[in-house]
Amino acid sequence: MSESEHRMIEILRVLSKQDEPTGSKLIADELKEKGFNLGERAVRYHMQILDEKGYTEKKGYSGRVITDLGREKLEKGLIYDQVDFIYSKFEEMIYLTDFTYMTQEGNVVVNTSTIYNEESINIMKEIFESGLSVSPYVNINEDKTTGEIEVTTICGTTIDGVLLNEGIPSQPQYGGLLKIENNQPVKFTELISYKKTSVTPLDAFANSNLTSVLDVIRKGSGVVPANFRLIPGIARERTIEIIKELDRIGIGGVIGVSEEGKDILGLPVPDGMVGIAIIGGITPFCAVKELGEDITLKIAEKIQDFTSLKPITSRILSPLEAPTARNQEKISLVLSKSMNLIQQVNFDIEKQKGDIIANVSYVNRNDVDTALSIMEDTYNDNPKYINPYYKLIDHPENDDMVGIATICSLSIDGILINNGIMSNPTYSGLLELTEPPLFIDMISYNGTTIDPHKIFLSKNMTSITGTNGPNKILASVKEIPYISRDYAVEILDILNNIGFSIYKIGKPRELVYNSKVDNYNFGVITGGGLNSVGAVKENDVPIQIKSLEKIMPFEKMERL
Repeated sequence: MSESEHRMIEILRVLSKQDEPTGSKLIADELKEKGFNLGERAVRYHMQILDEKGYTEKKGYSGRVITDLGREKLEKGLIYDQVDFIYSKFEEMIYLTDFTYMTQEGNVVVNTSTIYNEESINIMKEIFESGLSVSPYVNINEDKTTGEIEVTTICGTTIDGVLLNEGIPSQPQYGGLLKIENNQPVKFTELISYKKTSVTPLDAFANSNLTSVLDVIRKGSGVVPANFRLIPGIARERTIEIIKELDRIGIGGVIGVSEEGKDILGLPVPDGMVGIAIIGGITPFCAVKELGEDITLKIAEKIQDFTSLKPITSRILSPLEAPTARNQEKISLVLSKSMNLIQQVNFDIEKQKGDIIANVSYVNRNDVDTALSIMEDTYNDNPKYINPYYKLIDHPENDDMVGIATICSLSIDGILINNGIMSNPTYSGLLELTEPPLFIDMISYNGTTIDPHKIFLSKNMTSITGTNGPNKILASVKEIPYISRDYAVEILDILNNIGFSIYKIGKPRELVYNSKVDNYNFGVITGGGLNSVGAVKENDVPIQIKSLEKIMPFEKMERL
């Protein structure tokens, strides 16, 4: 990205946060706060370019507003910038928090949601009353003309901001899913790092198939969204005092505070540091999703004056006990599991025989023919982007279910490594098939416990078989040292001819489909092995999508 492009993206970010037309002076001042020394004249020059592209629109002498096209550009156009922006956004929100618990005044970080059913308010109120939230302080605004109800709640990032104002640096690490058994937090089961992702971690898990908040408050066991951060060990006692003061005035949600250097809830805590787990601020919204209600979520999008929020209930229970110090098996990131599977790949490119990594998804036996027909049609419609290989296998426990195995793209890393070429799976993403194709969302393999492609599928973000607008398919980014490029290209060409999905081989320091790789490496874009079964899901055939499931002989697979 050129410096000029970077400046224009930042101008769009400033405009996206404004409710009214904004002039060049305010934009220049905002940019200066972000480290861009850009005068009003330079801002006006860049905004003329943005006008010409249709990203902004001039509103008389009042200034400019961002257009829908501009918002789309901001969200999708520079994905390699967005994967760094998510973490910096939370750092910005933490800095802007100036809430003082002694006076109960100042700005807090908030989540906003739009719901479309008044009954959803009662569902959320039940969660707030249970105590399974950051705070019962909310703001509810209903639009009588549209029936839309905007609900503002306090985000757990507020606690990080309060700690920083007290001189305690808090470092957000992960957002994830926390398992609860008999009202006691047990361990994190899934995680996404706040760094190197274009998807806000808890937003990725805000899905009715992943959480079970209502089960926790009604039965005592289930899965809830939660965050994890680190603070210096020396600040532990002072932090606990602050947490107690915040809890007293209605800002809480802290699930557990570790001892210095002691693991907590299955997560490692470095020496000299303390881990803190906090319930996700989106927990009440997740409960609404679990009942099938529509909801639009924006996480930590803005700060708001605390006095504008009012408690939705005064009846607050304490549903969770403190986590115990029992030893838990540490949760491992998907890259660790991937590398161990990659090690087992022994596919021979000359004989076209040997083991590859397979994803195995399950459908009802009665739906097998329908599923295979959809997969075949999807491949025939777009053979460049869909892998044609599959294998039907028995379900290990249920005779009514049949597994459909497909080739995982990590098999390509294993084949390259077996041929003496280092290949690092870097990102898993959602690729929009524009011209040229562009990644619109990405999650690092080295910052998540769950295959990112499963997240995109569970949130219905793909459009593998869609006809409205460009298709959105699953793809991955691999980094390979430049020194081995010639030999790697030779092998990748052979694999592509066999039927492995190789979309693009980049050059050193080249943006490949809008993804960025390290210097002295080049990027390779490969197709996701779940694209064909994702097409089945899009056609409303019930399917249990699994990934990274097993090692399988390539020669045993069939072709669509």
